[in-house]
This record gives sequence, structure tokens and C-alpha cells, in this order.
Amino acid sequence: MRTAVVFGASGQIGMPLLDRLRDAGWRVYAVSRSVRAEQPGLVWLQGDLANVPQLPASPHAVISCGPLDLFGRWYARNPIDCERIVAFGSTSIEVKRGSADAEERELAARLREGERALFDTAAGRGHVVTVLRPTLIYGTGRDRNLSRIARIAQRFGRVVLPREANGLRQPVHAHDLADAAFRCLDASISHGRSYDLPGGETLAYREMIARVLAALEPPARLHEVPSPLFNIVLAAAHAAGFARDFSEAAVKRMRSDLVFDAAPAQRDLGFAPRMFRPTAKMFPEASAEPDTADAAE
Repeated sequence: MRTAVVFGASGQIGMPLLDRLRDAGWRVYAVSRSVRAEQPGLVWLQGDLANVPQLPASPHAVISCGPLDLFGRWYARNPIDCERIVAFGSTSIEVKRGSADAEERELAARLREGERALFDTAAGRGHVVTVLRPTLIYGTGRDRNLSRIARIAQRFGRVVLPREANGLRQPVHAHDLADAAFRCLDASISHGRSYDLPGGETLAYREMIARVLAALEPPARLHEVPSPLFNIVLAAAHAAGFARDFSEAAVKRMRSDLVFDAAPAQRDLGFAPRMFRPTAKMFPEASAEPDTADAAE
């Protein structure tokens, strides 16, 4: 029986990945900050990348569904005997590289350094690594983007956007990302590579938001206003404690195309992401806390 260690196991990608591993007969050691009950083929280990519990001596694979930079540092410090490493990063490595926001540029730099360190460490140990870079994640109510907007709509019955928010987006479902990670494990062609993982449909930002609002129960309204008026609305929301991390750079990106090529992942991993068809169940009003690692807008 093959064994896998999964970091970020209780997150939006980690949970469906556990199901796929167990269904395929793997024994899984799942790392989570909270205590969870063991199940057949699944052992929960309480901890995180800063406080890792005792791991199995020689797992066949280690998969990180959490922050790439933290995992890269953990991997460099811990000479674990495991030849196969799969780690999630983010397309923010490119999207936020030239951002006007210093914190976003810092995030992109951390992702670049995380990938570089991960590949360098693996090369020195004779291990093989694959890095997966999702676009905008949705599907479980755990993301920082669409679920946040859905919660605002559920509270106020409406969402306000600036006019011409027509930048292209490719939202990707968390379960499709879990499929990609699982397929990586036995795809030797993916060794030493990074893959962008966009969703199965490219659509305008405003259309993406409109579909989310239409899926809610009851549906919410979308208002499009001139940019000066939107800035006033956003400032009022910040003052009231809402969307405080929604920066000027994020607003500017609403008009920018963030499009990535799925062809390499389709060719090497059989990646077949679904079309963007949101439902109310994907955006529960009292959802869990968002994942700490997410492909940000």
C-alpha cells in the first residue's frame, strides 16, 4: 500500500484530494490544525507547517495544498525520505508581479522564491517536484474571492461594480484541482515542471460575478456605476469594516485579462476543468474560514 502525507488536508483542495487517494487504495496521513477522527485508510495528524507532528518515515508522496512559501521552507529544513513532491502555488506569481500594491508584489516574490527553493532542494536530494498554479478558486465556500463577494451579496442583496469590469477570468473548481494533484502522482512527464491550472471557461469579470449573484437564494442584484462613484462606495465599505483587503490594485485588475494556458496540463495530466456553473450550495452564508492559500484576484 502506498502512503501519502497531505498538508492543508482540511482545506478546499485537500478534502477532495483525500477522497481520491483513499479511493485509489492509498494510506493517507493528513495534517490539520484541528483534531479529527481517523477513518479507514486515513490518519489525521494535528499540526501545521510551523509545528509538524511525527510523520511516517518514508512516504511515497508528500502533497502540499497550503502556502507554497511555508511548505518550501519546511521542506528545506526537513530531510524527509520521499521522492515525490506535489505542491500548490498560485498564478499570482505572475498576476501580482508588477502590481502597484507593495504587499501584492511581496506575495509574488514569496511565491517565486518558494518555487525556486523547492526545486533547488529537490534537485539536491534526488527528489522530483511538480508545482500546480491555480487561477481563481471556487466551489466549496472556502475561497477569498467569489465567496467573499457572495457573502456581501447575501448581506445586502446587491453588489456594486465599476463600469467596464470586463477583464477576462478563468475560475477553477477546487475538485478539479484535487483531480490534477492526484493525476500528478503517477505522471512522470510532470516531474520538475510547473503547470498553470485555469478553469474550463473564460468569461468577463462582470459576467462571472453576475452568475454568482444569480445562483444565490434569493438572487442578488448587480449594480454597475461610474468609477468615481464606485470608489466612494468602496471607501464607505472599508469604513464599515467590509472588504478592507480589496485594494485599489484589485479594482484595477477588474479591467485586465488574467488568462492562462491549460494546454500543458491537459496534455500531461489529462486536466479537464468544468465550465463555470455556480450554485447556491457553493456559497453557504455561514461558511468556514477561507483557506490561507488561495489564488488571489
